[in-house]
Amino acid sequence: MAFIVINLSVLAGGARSQPVQEALLSQQEEVMVGRLAEGLLAQNRASLAQAITLLESRLPQSRPVAAALFDRLLATETHGASSESFRVGLSGPPGVGKSCFIEVLGKALTNRGHRVAVLAVDPSSHTSGGSLMGDKTRMPELTRDPRAYIRPSPTGGMLGGVARSTRDTVVLCEAAGFDIVLVETVGVGQSEFAVADMVDIFVLLIPPAGGDELQGIKRGIVELADLIVVTKADGELTVPARLVQAEYTSALKFLRPRWPKWKPKVLSVSAQNGEGMAQLWETMEEFCRLARISGELKARRRKQCVSWMWALVREGAAEMLLNYPAVRHRVKELEQRVAKGDLPPGVAADILLEAFSGATCRTFPLIEQHLEKPDESTNER
Repeated sequence: MAFIVINLSVLAGGARSQPVQEALLSQQEEVMVGRLAEGLLAQNRASLAQAITLLESRLPQSRPVAAALFDRLLATETHGASSESFRVGLSGPPGVGKSCFIEVLGKALTNRGHRVAVLAVDPSSHTSGGSLMGDKTRMPELTRDPRAYIRPSPTGGMLGGVARSTRDTVVLCEAAGFDIVLVETVGVGQSEFAVADMVDIFVLLIPPAGGDELQGIKRGIVELADLIVVTKADGELTVPARLVQAEYTSALKFLRPRWPKWKPKVLSVSAQNGEGMAQLWETMEEFCRLARISGELKARRRKQCVSWMWALVREGAAEMLLNYPAVRHRVKELEQRVAKGDLPPGVAADILLEAFSGATCRTFPLIEQHLEKPDESTNER
């Protein structure tokens, strides 16, 4: 199969003539950036792990270093001319068998000579912020495969089933010579489809005999799927899996496909005995071939870059707003008033946005009213 060539120098959809980030780094940081860049291009696994850790860091001092690393990679024309990649997104509800499915598929691909990177995203705790990161224990054979690389990452509270750094991590894996990147989402529901905006093909995994199989067929994640796969099609679940496959095949006729030249297919597979896995990969190859010939893949990647840019802008804007002094000083007060029912949530939000933007209160009469008597209701009590 002829894979899709991705040129890092045109990752954003156009020619690159100037550095992305001109940050003043210390000599030690410059040395680290050079060492990581050289290690990545030399397909060094330790360098890849260190680069991803740097990328995932939320420390302010890590951001210019990560930007400088990407700048170094983008400037490396030799890598951009020879890099090949195919990005596969995988999502599905808990219990569908994503880890087993990925291990069997990954082993089949490495046996064919491919280098496979698996980016598995685990949900972060809302209380402690930690994650279980148990994906490597669920993929023991693939973990030991020298042609595979598994990197679990926490969502960090980001919605959409992926981590904030997932998309850039894909680029790092491609720079390190992995020609197939499998992105596994958290998979906690039908809203976990942000992965569709960072992969070439989006595969939705469905369990057999899960009950009410077609509840989400009208809208949501099913509409974004390029391929639907019914898992665990073996033993006593063989017949239920085939029934679910037939139901989805029939229901998809009423949905408009994402791409006119590709009608989403529904397949059934078994990770236990490997049945259907060969046909699955052939179907994915066919999709990749058609997308490459028609230019759909190139257009999709350009749209994904723009979409991901705005997602990060929204997240960064929220972070900047909360760290702005005029906003930070009023957050606790407004939270308490909203919790007591003294202030509508929408008005409180407008007050914070006004403080951030520097707009006058006269623009918002309702806000002015609440600002003039901020503690009136509290004093009455």
